[in-house]
Amino acid sequence: MQSLCIEQAIDIQPACLGLYCGKTLIFKNGSTEIYGECGVCPRGQRTNTQKYCQPCTESPELYDWLYLGFMALLPLVLHWFFIEWYSGKKSSSALFQHVTALFECSVAAIVTLLVSDPVGVLQIRSCRVLMLSDWYTMLYNPSPDYITTIHCTHEAVYPLYTIVFIYYAFCLVLMMLLRPLLVKKIACGLGKSDRFKSIYAALYFFPILTVIQAVGGGLLYYAFPYIVLVLSLVTLAVYMSASEIESFKDLFLRKKRLIILLSHWLLHAYGIISISRVDKLEQDLPLLALVPAPALFYILTARYTEPSRILSEGANGH
Repeated sequence: MQSLCIEQAIDIQPACLGLYCGKTLIFKNGSTEIYGECGVCPRGQRTNTQKYCQPCTESPELYDWLYLGFMALLPLVLHWFFIEWYSGKKSSSALFQHVTALFECSVAAIVTLLVSDPVGVLQIRSCRVLMLSDWYTMLYNPSPDYITTIHCTHEAVYPLYTIVFIYYAFCLVLMMLLRPLLVKKIACGLGKSDRFKSIYAALYFFPILTVIQAVGGGLLYYAFPYIVLVLSLVTLAVYMSASEIESFKDLFLRKKRLIILLSHWLLHAYGIISISRVDKLEQDLPLLALVPAPALFYILTARYTEPSRILSEGANGH
């Protein structure tokens, strides 16, 4: 039988081994608290500095919400990319598929929040992320005699790790329920073999996103602001070059170009806010004035680089 200890004003028990092993509260009556042996903390709890398992009762910080927003945007952006890629320029179904993808991801995000603790409200309780190792507790199971391993693996960053998997599952289910019916009804401009290619693409990238979250969730947590900023800059430059946008007049020729430009500006702002974390509002908000800078720099210097000439030479094989 698991031995029990009474923890009062003075803790007479030896400290738990490992970074994430803790004592679980079994019974509390007034000032008397009965704890079990050191081991794994239940879901929704993590160890404190005294090696006691404490419930996660804090609200996520702004940076945590920005991270969850980034992970939620990944499948949506990939949906839009493959819809645009496979729909073709003359297809009238692209817009409806874009809206459907947005609807699927939005509903999945809402349902994920509703089923998370506390259930039924659009908010979550979480544990504070303290360091990178919090994401990889399975690597810190202690082995006191180098033979027996004490397994203390639990979600120290609850629920930032598992909530992403739940969201991806809902996205996949909603896509399989809604998108095939929509595509079959309105994708008349595409051949039968092309209609469902954007759906097939999702069946590939969802497992990839899941593996990335499982293996690199902690790294993404600290690196995503820079990933957003760099990728938004690169994709904007590639798009403007491929569309041969070399002046402000070229930019305003089509509404689609303005929509894509504004979308990239939103991503720029998202990356800047994530990096600065808006700790000091009066100092960080002026950084948002840099959002249009990459597009302005590209247009002002396009006459010197001549991207249209580079594209034409590449097409001719020179």
